[in-house]
Amino acid sequence: MTATIHRLDNRRTASLDPMIGLVAGDMNLVNAVILDRMQSQIPLIPELAGHLIAGGGKRMRPMLTLASAALLGYTGTRHHGLAASVEFIHTATLLHDDVVDGSDLRRGRRTANNIWGNPATVLVGDFLFSRAFELMVEDGSLKVLKILSHASAVIAEGEVNQLTAARRIDLGEERYLDIIGAKTAALFAAACRISAVVAERPDTEEGALDAYGRNLGIAFQLVDDAIDYVSDAGTMGKDAGDDFRDGKVTLPVILAYARGSDEERRFWKDAIEGRRVSDDDLAQAVDLIRASHAVDDTLARARHYGQRAIDALGGFANSQAKAAMVEAVEFAIARAY
Repeated sequence: MTATIHRLDNRRTASLDPMIGLVAGDMNLVNAVILDRMQSQIPLIPELAGHLIAGGGKRMRPMLTLASAALLGYTGTRHHGLAASVEFIHTATLLHDDVVDGSDLRRGRRTANNIWGNPATVLVGDFLFSRAFELMVEDGSLKVLKILSHASAVIAEGEVNQLTAARRIDLGEERYLDIIGAKTAALFAAACRISAVVAERPDTEEGALDAYGRNLGIAFQLVDDAIDYVSDAGTMGKDAGDDFRDGKVTLPVILAYARGSDEERRFWKDAIEGRRVSDDDLAQAVDLIRASHAVDDTLARARHYGQRAIDALGGFANSQAKAAMVEAVEFAIARAY
């Protein structure tokens, strides 16, 4: 392999189009697996699952599985079922998250729990988890099963960690990074890593793809948390101020609180504990975050993790797949600009 250093460039317009084009043919086959495996004799299951799956998501995680396989020159078909498994895990967690958060919007559309209620949404999420594990078992690799099942457990731990951290203004940056490393980055990492397993590549390449996905996942979530305070519902695809009103302590809040005056800290404590949730309170929170440069510094951290993701690919030879994966990192960061 020829090592090449790429520097993160978030100043130019970045796009997922190179990755979408790279994996388009394989993605059609993955979508066919998804459509087939979400079927059931119980009509509510495909109806509810299809509502979210057809909701306009980028399918970033299964695309990473396919792109990683392309990077390694894999020419088999095992990655199709595994990419579908990855998407089912992700979709199941979204269904459960919306129930836990009481969300009404997801990607600009009504959430499943808002339409069908919490019990049906939780149970269909369980169904999709089960389908994911069926696909893993059918692949036949104990190592793949171990990677994806471990990622599923880590995601659940991250969600519980976030739940117990809700409305805790003293959360701290270290615990916040632990949470997003589990609830977001773990599946990004696993989605990339399993391609090295099916391609039978050495541990060094497996580790490099794990590092790429993990750092991309952290950067992706940091950007999401930053733009939550500088964007609107149309851009974010959820109700403006959801994180604020739910008492979620994300990095912009952590930084603004740490840099605030005593009076500003009292505001943040009241807000996160649920005593300041009006539109005026949200506007004040946005003003404080901007004044403290918390968004700028959150995005600086995102760029740091984005560069680490790009660096993880340094040992792979230049190719269309590598360029697409580098640009996917640049796209993740550029969403905030």
